[in-house]
Amino acid sequence: MLLTLTYRGATATDLGFLLHKHPERVHEIALPHGIAHVFFPEASEEVCTAALLVELDPIGLVRDRRGPEGESGALSQYVNDRPYAASSFLAVAITRAFGTALSGRSKERAALAESALELEARIPALPCRGGTELARRLFLPLGYDVTLDEAPLDPAFPAWGTGPYRALTLRGRVRLSELLAHLVVLVPVLDDDKHYWVGDDEIEKLLRRGEGWLAGHPDKELITSRYLRHQRRLTRRALERLEQEETRDPDEASTAGDREEQSLERAQSLQGLRMRAVLEVLAQHEVTSVADAGCGEGRLVKLLLDEPRHTRVIGMDVSPVSLERADKRLDLLSMPPARRARLSLVQGSLMYRDARLEGLDAIVCVEVIEHLDLDRLPFFEASLFAAARPRVIVITTPNVEHNVRFATLAPGALRHRDHRFEWTRAQFAAWAARVADAHGYLATISLVGPDDPEVGAPTQLAVFVRGTEGA
Repeated sequence: MLLTLTYRGATATDLGFLLHKHPERVHEIALPHGIAHVFFPEASEEVCTAALLVELDPIGLVRDRRGPEGESGALSQYVNDRPYAASSFLAVAITRAFGTALSGRSKERAALAESALELEARIPALPCRGGTELARRLFLPLGYDVTLDEAPLDPAFPAWGTGPYRALTLRGRVRLSELLAHLVVLVPVLDDDKHYWVGDDEIEKLLRRGEGWLAGHPDKELITSRYLRHQRRLTRRALERLEQEETRDPDEASTAGDREEQSLERAQSLQGLRMRAVLEVLAQHEVTSVADAGCGEGRLVKLLLDEPRHTRVIGMDVSPVSLERADKRLDLLSMPPARRARLSLVQGSLMYRDARLEGLDAIVCVEVIEHLDLDRLPFFEASLFAAARPRVIVITTPNVEHNVRFATLAPGALRHRDHRFEWTRAQFAAWAARVADAHGYLATISLVGPDDPEVGAPTQLAVFVRGTEGA
C-alpha cells in the first residue's frame, strides 16, 4: 500500500525537516507485520514528494492468530487485499514513520510545522465502504479539494460496474500534522475495519487525533462508530466526550445566535480555519506578545498559549460570564506555573482606551467588529489603532456576499442575530484602507474558507502592519 505527500512552496524540500526524513535517503521502519519504506521520488526547491510504501508480511499477518476453521477459512487469511489497499495498517505505519510530524513538532522548522501549507495527499487504492459519496462527506468538511478516481471491477466486463477501491487525492492548505491526523482517523473509517483489537484505549486515540475537528464534523457519529468497530459501549462513551467538547466550544455554548451561526458555518469548519489563519499571520510576523480582544471562552487563547514563542498572552472580553468559561476551559487552577505566568484574562472593551493593551506586538479581533453599532466604530478605531497601537493587528469578519451559499439562511438575513452589519468585500477593503491610511498602517486583505468564484470565501481577514512612519 502506498501514500504520497506533496508540498509545493518556496523551499519545498523543507518537507524533509517536517517529516524528520532526509530526502536523499531511503528510510526503513519496522512494523509489527512488515516494514515501511519512506523515500522521496521528487525533491526540488519548488515541489517535494515523500512516499510511504508499506510492505506487509502475509505470514506475519496470521501468525499466532486463530482464524476460521476449514480450508476456505485458512485460505482467506492469506488471499486478501490487506497488502495492497489502504487500511488500519497504513494508519499504524503513518504513526510509526511520521510520529513527530503527527504531533506537530519540528525542531528545525517549528514555525513551518505550525503553518498552513499547500499540501497534497494521494492514496492509489483506498477501500470506500459507502462509496465515493461517503469519502466526500468525510473530507470535504475539513476544507480539502477531493478527487476520487474509480476503477472498473474488471475492464473486460464493464457491465460489472466499478470496484470497491478509489484512488483518493486530497489538496488543501492545512498544517501537516492536521493532514496526517485526518488520514490516521478516516482511512480506517472508510475501510470500516481494523486489524487489531479495539478496546477502551482506542477512545483516547480517537479523541487525541480528532482534537479540534471531530467534535464539529457533521458525520462525527458515523466516524466514531466505524473507528471503534461499531462497539456501542465505546461509541457511546466517545460521543459523550465529544459532546462535552462541543459544549465547551464558545460558538456552541453562549447564545442562540452563536449556535445558529455555528450551525451555518460548521460544514466548512470555518472557526478552525479562521484560527489557523490568525496563527499563521502571527508566526509570519514573529509575534511574541499578543491580545485576543473579544476572546469569548478562550479557544484561541489556548492555541496562543500552546506556542512557546508567545511569552505574553492576554485574553480580553466584555462579558464576565465568557471570562469565567474561559477560566474553566483553560483550567487555570491546575495550569503549570510557567504557563500561567504568560497569561492574563481581563475584562475590558475596545470602545475605550486600555493601557493593558499598549506595548503589545499584536492584537487580534476574530469576528468582533460586526457586533458593534456602525456609529461606534470610530471609538473602536481610536482605541485599537491610535491608543493601543500594536505592531500588527488582525481582524476577521464575515463576507456578506457569501451568505447566499448557506442553504438554511433566509435571503437578506445575517449569520448571527446580534450582528449589526456584515460587509461586502469592497466595503471591508475600503474600511481597511481608510483606517490604515489614517493611522500609519499598511493593510492587506485575504479570504478564509472555500473560495467561491462568484461570491468569494465566507470570511474576510485584514492584516494591518504598522508603517515605519508611525513606528
